Amino acid sequence: MSSPTRRQMLLGLVALAGCRSASAAPDGGAGPPPSPSASGSAKVDPAVAAIDALKAVREKLRPLHQRLGPPKPGEWRAEHHEAGQTFEQYLRCNPVLPDAVRRVLAIQPLGELTSAQRKIVGLASDYMARYFNLETRILADVPASVIPARARRTHPTWGDKQILSTYVLEKVLRPSLPDDAVATIAFTASDLWPGAGWNFVFGQADLHARVGVWSIYRNGDPAASPAAFKLALLRTLRIAVHETGHMLSLEHCTAYRCVQGGVNSLEEDDRAPLWLCPECMVKIAWATHADPRQRYEKLAAFCKDHGLDTEAAFFERSIAAL
Repeated sequence: MSSPTRRQMLLGLVALAGCRSASAAPDGGAGPPPSPSASGSAKVDPAVAAIDALKAVREKLRPLHQRLGPPKPGEWRAEHHEAGQTFEQYLRCNPVLPDAVRRVLAIQPLGELTSAQRKIVGLASDYMARYFNLETRILADVPASVIPARARRTHPTWGDKQILSTYVLEKVLRPSLPDDAVATIAFTASDLWPGAGWNFVFGQADLHARVGVWSIYRNGDPAASPAAFKLALLRTLRIAVHETGHMLSLEHCTAYRCVQGGVNSLEEDDRAPLWLCPECMVKIAWATHADPRQRYEKLAAFCKDHGLDTEAAFFERSIAAL
């Protein structure tokens, strides 16, 4: 089957609605000066101090990361002209954040999954907990029978059986969003399409409703071989953290090789790293109150345990840099 084109994908479209009004946004470089204490010394605002500490982390990590050159024809950046988003811009955009009540990423299996696919989803849940410094909870399966005939089709050219992603978002996930969930993320082995004019999508999210659905249909058969399992796992992890990052208001990265960069095909996705660049990593650390070093340690341990040697080595270098 030919590689997907821009009209076949929706990876990253959710970034367009990533940030809310910036009127009440925190800003490490704005606001009133610190109040003087009785002794005349300035009080240190803990929020400002935390932001300054993350900026220092960002500078320590920069040398480890590869900046992007001009895009090649057909790549995402060649067809989508995006400005990118610095850490400072993220702080000013009043991002969607976990709070004292909403601290869970709910993982929703949808439809039939093989034992190997179910293992992939379980590992993705584990990785997301480490990546976002949040609890993840795998919910009881939702059967494919909840998708009515009007929300299904057989692709007219390829013959793939597909379900309508917007129906999943609006009719399946939104009504059942747990009260303590910052977001619900559905994983399905069914192919997805979002409506007229599209062939398929890997994933789609509704940021305001805090729900998303990702398909592992095109990630390969994880039961075929150990190499196929590893490839399916990497693909699933990348889309899971990329799209959930959008749900926390991260826009596409345009500065570095970064898992938050837009991709226009499965081939381009396979060239993307599993890690965040320094600019995007400090956004996640700030949003989820994660200690950067501890976060890298958790991610490195996961990658070591599951044979992701390249990724584990990169996280180890990041730990050393800090």
